[in-house]
Amino acid sequence: MGEIDPAFIQATDQRPKLNPTNPVADEIPIIDLSVLSSPDETRKVVSEMGHACKNWGFFQVINHGVPLELARKIEEVAKTFFELPAEEKKKVKRDMVNALGYHAGENTKNVRDWKEVFDFLVEDETLVPASPEPDDKELRKLTNQWPQYPPEFSREVCQEYARAVEKLAYKLLGLIALGLDQPENRFNDYFKDQQTSMVRFNHYPPCPFPHLALGVGRHKDAGALTVLAQDDVGGLEVKRKSDGEWIPVTPTPNAYIINVGDIVQVWSNDKFESVEHRVVVNSEKERFSVPFFFFPARHVMVKPLEELLSDENPAKYREYNWGKFYATRNRSDFKKQEVENIQIHHFRLPE
Repeated sequence: MGEIDPAFIQATDQRPKLNPTNPVADEIPIIDLSVLSSPDETRKVVSEMGHACKNWGFFQVINHGVPLELARKIEEVAKTFFELPAEEKKKVKRDMVNALGYHAGENTKNVRDWKEVFDFLVEDETLVPASPEPDDKELRKLTNQWPQYPPEFSREVCQEYARAVEKLAYKLLGLIALGLDQPENRFNDYFKDQQTSMVRFNHYPPCPFPHLALGVGRHKDAGALTVLAQDDVGGLEVKRKSDGEWIPVTPTPNAYIINVGDIVQVWSNDKFESVEHRVVVNSEKERFSVPFFFFPARHVMVKPLEELLSDENPAKYREYNWGKFYATRNRSDFKKQEVENIQIHHFRLPE
């Protein structure tokens, strides 16, 4: 069996229970989007989604409008890429300057993830702050790196898929806005003029040490929404708010798993909560997943919506600039940190 590299070993309290004692009685809600044609049904969906965002931070959607054939194609593109020899993948390896492309050494909470990834932007050549320093106005250009080989790696499929899930993300964001009693297009302008959204291919190889390592350690997503396609192997676990237990998200055929990110938590002033999640590994099967991270434009200042605030519900966060937040996160994925990575709780105002 060999030894495991200590970099992958989770702290004792974070290691997965391979045979959880209590069977899962409740599941992440599944919401059917095909019924949005009538106002009554739309209200029902908005209510279900609001309930899910409040109690779970997660839900699944079916009949979501992303063409099935496109979803199949993107899975094939991802598999084709990860089957390449290591030296080919490294030709599009990301680095400190360009955070896009291939990467196999990501750390979450300072422990290495048992996975490899390939990232690309929805809007190629996106400008982001060059550094996290508040007074530094310099911008740098992020550019997608596309593999030249194999020839069947389809850049067109990647771009078409990105647009399809982006369309779904806008629809979901509209329903979430309605759930906060806001106009459906309330958040749309934050994503105009160079949003920083990206698509990721995740590959979790079989792991001989599933009791010690995680595919991704516990974390919350920093963006507005994440739209995740996962294969039938499963592995995603969500921290249940009611008791802190880790709950597996059972793969539902052709569904997307949606989670509220930190930005929606701040916009909603904590009404909707971004929830911790992680990925467990499988000792026999590899797993693939494709998340779409819906990120606003670099100039957006993130803060609770004025319309939701009152004397009884004062702002719980001071505003922060998304571009600078993104730049800080981007840097820190490459090296172990002496301090905790930047999180929204660093912007929380005293009660």
